[in-house]
Amino acid sequence: MTAPSIKRSKQLTQNYFQFLDKHIMEVAVGKATSFMEINQIASELFVSHKHLTDTVQQETGNHPCHFYDLKIIEQAKQMLTNTNQSISEIARLLTYDPSNFLKFFKKMEGKTPGQFRNESRK
Repeated sequence: MTAPSIKRSKQLTQNYFQFLDKHIMEVAVGKATSFMEINQIASELFVSHKHLTDTVQQETGNHPCHFYDLKIIEQAKQMLTNTNQSISEIARLLTYDPSNFLKFFKKMEGKTPGQFRNESRK
């Protein structure tokens, strides 16, 4: 009897990841002007904030925000590597104040966006 609920929790977690990928891309290309809050994403997925958080945490061992941050960093790294946009432009596209983006990136990656860009272009 627990098999369908396990399947449902895996499906919800996959839906969350797919939604994040699409949403972050929309922000990066300017189609969306800001990142949604977790409760807004939960609403888009037709579940409560608590249910989404509990399910993702149960399935992965991490809070949904952890993956949100990882996917934003993944997008930033892709933009730093594959575009000539300034770091400030990338920060603004990703809805960050440039100095906050710098701190966020360094906290997540252990290096600044500029250091990452220089290393990725060698």
